[in-house]
Amino acid sequence: MWPTERLLHWVGRERELAILGSAIEGLRAGVGSVVWIEGEPGIGKSSLVTEAMAAYDPGADVNWAMADELTSRLPLRVMLDCLQVTPSSSDPRRAHAAAQLRQGRLSLLANADGSATGVEILVTLVDELCAAAPTVLVVDDLQWADEASLVVWHQLAASIGQLRLLLVGTCRPTPRRSEVEQVRTAVTRRGGTVVTLGPLPETDVARLVAGMLGAPPGDDLRRLTAQAVGNPLYVRELVDALLREQLAQGVPAAELALVSGQLPASLAEVLLGRLSSVSPDAARLLRAAALLRGGFAAADLAVVLRKPVSSLTGGMQEAVAAGVLAGAGPELVFRHPLIRQALYESMPLTLRTALHAEAARELANAGADALSVAQQLSAGGRRSGDWSREWLLQAGPELAARAPQLAVELLQRELDGIPTGGATWDTIMASLLRAQLASGAYEEAARQARWALTVMTDADRRAETHWMLAHAQVNAGRGDDAITTIRDAVASGLLAGVWHGRMLALLAMLERPVSSFDVTDATARQALAAAEATGDPFATAHALTDLWLTCSIGRDHPAALGHIDRALLILGDDLGQADLCAVALDARTFTLQNLDQWPQAELALRRAREFAQRTGRPDRATWATAAVLRFWLGQWDDALAELGSDFADYPGLMYAFLRERWSALLSHGVTALIAGHRDQRSEAAQHLRLGLALPIENMSDRENQDFLVAAHALALEQSGETRQAMARLATLLPRHQREMTLLHQWLPDLVRLALAAGDRQLAQDAARACQAEAAAETRPARAAAASLRCRGLLESDPGPLQEAVAHYRTVGPLVELPASLEDLAVVLAEHTRGDEARATLTEAVSLYEGLQARWDIHRAEGRLRAHGIRSSPGSRRTPRATFGWAALTPTELKVAGLIAKGDSTSDIARTLFLSRRTVQTYISRILAKLDAKSRVEIVAQALREGASP
Repeated sequence: MWPTERLLHWVGRERELAILGSAIEGLRAGVGSVVWIEGEPGIGKSSLVTEAMAAYDPGADVNWAMADELTSRLPLRVMLDCLQVTPSSSDPRRAHAAAQLRQGRLSLLANADGSATGVEILVTLVDELCAAAPTVLVVDDLQWADEASLVVWHQLAASIGQLRLLLVGTCRPTPRRSEVEQVRTAVTRRGGTVVTLGPLPETDVARLVAGMLGAPPGDDLRRLTAQAVGNPLYVRELVDALLREQLAQGVPAAELALVSGQLPASLAEVLLGRLSSVSPDAARLLRAAALLRGGFAAADLAVVLRKPVSSLTGGMQEAVAAGVLAGAGPELVFRHPLIRQALYESMPLTLRTALHAEAARELANAGADALSVAQQLSAGGRRSGDWSREWLLQAGPELAARAPQLAVELLQRELDGIPTGGATWDTIMASLLRAQLASGAYEEAARQARWALTVMTDADRRAETHWMLAHAQVNAGRGDDAITTIRDAVASGLLAGVWHGRMLALLAMLERPVSSFDVTDATARQALAAAEATGDPFATAHALTDLWLTCSIGRDHPAALGHIDRALLILGDDLGQADLCAVALDARTFTLQNLDQWPQAELALRRAREFAQRTGRPDRATWATAAVLRFWLGQWDDALAELGSDFADYPGLMYAFLRERWSALLSHGVTALIAGHRDQRSEAAQHLRLGLALPIENMSDRENQDFLVAAHALALEQSGETRQAMARLATLLPRHQREMTLLHQWLPDLVRLALAAGDRQLAQDAARACQAEAAAETRPARAAAASLRCRGLLESDPGPLQEAVAHYRTVGPLVELPASLEDLAVVLAEHTRGDEARATLTEAVSLYEGLQARWDIHRAEGRLRAHGIRSSPGSRRTPRATFGWAALTPTELKVAGLIAKGDSTSDIARTLFLSRRTVQTYISRILAKLDAKSRVEIVAQALREGASP
């Protein structure tokens, strides 16, 4: 038999309670799930979750937070609220371990914001908590969640099959922001459960009333409760009011002891009626609490009321006893958000704004968190006098980084109320521009910066404003305007301090697409000299990165490596320069590939991953770099895992970089090229369609389309359109001197296609282009080997081809070896050296089989068949299984072994030097191949197979 108070929470909700109960049972078995609960305010969403947790005892750590209007512009606020406090646990050791995890991960947020870095930190924390114990995360009122918190929630939902996590969100059906609707759509598409709570039918309302009064309702009472329109909160509050006022009587049927209209009809009025049961002091306390956000600390309430915490104890206990407040860990919350809303809206607007302004000042004087003060200032709706200006002068930079949209509002409001010009105005304007850049308001930031420069008097602020104007123009897609801004600022001779070097370093980066190589290189060297003169590590490292770029374009890869190594030495582990450090680490990997130093390139990639893991940053920039490296090393399954899939499923913030064409071009190109080589034509066609639909608008686009072009040429060749394939690949030939595109890796295929199409002139042009690129290398490496291959094909000379094969066999990259062997076999056959040709073809086919390159095998055997030569059938490898344990790749086996060991996704990423997202891709593949539903089943299979990491 259910106790009466618990019965009241689930009357009419038996089916919905069973759904949550099933999810909890699954969590006990190690299976994660997502439940999205929606319905109008007061319909019982939170009560349903509360009852499910109490009724089914999940045996897990339960984390709970509530979003509200006050926090909707604070990045990551609701997820931080959900994860900052260690939930109670019956196991003290587990509680201590969870607290340590939280402390370690959340400490990284000191240098993060609401961008992808903060998102990555929180997602990693949840992953580690789930590895330690089954975990429940509940977020109430998702319709108010900030965008960054929505991204965290969505990322967790997307990987729910890999976590011991029950993720629950409650949401109102309307109005609903597009970001929230996108998350809901993704939940349904991925198999999550959506529970829609509608009004209770009349029979259930009667059961609810009978449960509260101990007798079924009579006709008059039924008519009164019908005003609640099936809203259980309204019903309970109506009946509760009757009980408080002793206005219900009678058995066996409960009836009203009042005249019609004596009881308020609106829910707000009923909720406010609760205040009649508390003392005036407690009522004042509750009105002050209504000014604060959903969960509030007693200390903050004491500050707002200007009283010691000890003096509030009685009032708070009274409010809890009256059912208005409830405890939530170290904070207090209103028992239902609608109670707070009713109390808040009962205050006249002018009184509310005045109280918010007063609360802001008291919190600021007490040294409260900047975001708490800013929320109160924002809710006040107007400037709050000289004190707020002084506070913004100090807190403006922090606020711009942590809550840029809120900062823009407050800083603009303050600027509008003070005279233009002067040190104070300059400082506040600079903070405003920073906030606008952080919030993505680039055009507005550029407009305001241009105007500010006409009135600013402080030299440092003017120099910084030029810097921010240039960045706003770059981010708005107006690079030419940014170049003009920087050149004018440099020519003025008024750039103070570090800004001269920084502006020149930025100029060198921007000049490359529009200026000659010599001009760009000269600007980079001027930037380095200016940066070194002021001892500015950021500008120095930035200039060295510019010089890495110019040296790479000039094919002086040893010098490029020297510049980037020096930049990394200067940057060290400075978290304030993490973006530049990540760029430099990525550049180092690229250069080592160009120098044919493949093992060192892999170590450089590891270093980039270690940096991302150590700083809590998402290493999304390394996905494409790693995929390209894995492609050339012949690790094609790993390359595909790096790229993952289903990019379009994510909200904008986390994967905004994927909307940058360079990364999308590279991702689709590598995936399509591997699929083409493996003769997976439908998959290749899908990625070609998506990639070829992307416009090529700038140099970065051109430099990153080569894989896509090669994949397109391969698809045309597979369709028998050899001449069209040749023409498509030939579009890469005209390389501008400012471009860094590497042509040599595609030119042997162009020579082969041109010869097959009978276009010897184009074959010669391609071979000359490859030779020119090889000659430009200050240290012969990849281009030199490719040039040998081109010459051997063009001249039908086995000698250069044998040299190329020897290079790829001893130096690499591995993926070039079977293609070179195939070309050598053809030329040997042309010279009637049949036995050598057969042995060479057999080796090529064996290597192709290792790559699962079925198309290449078909092409190679077709080229040699004309000479009557076939590969040795006994050399063929047994095809890899597609399902079951035998289908797992070597990396997947390592991942499975680490899962069996109990490692979290993040642990596995650190052990194998992968991104966490790449590990998720591996786990998804393992689940699919084993037909498993959770990591628990992977563990069971791994143990049966005796797997070890």
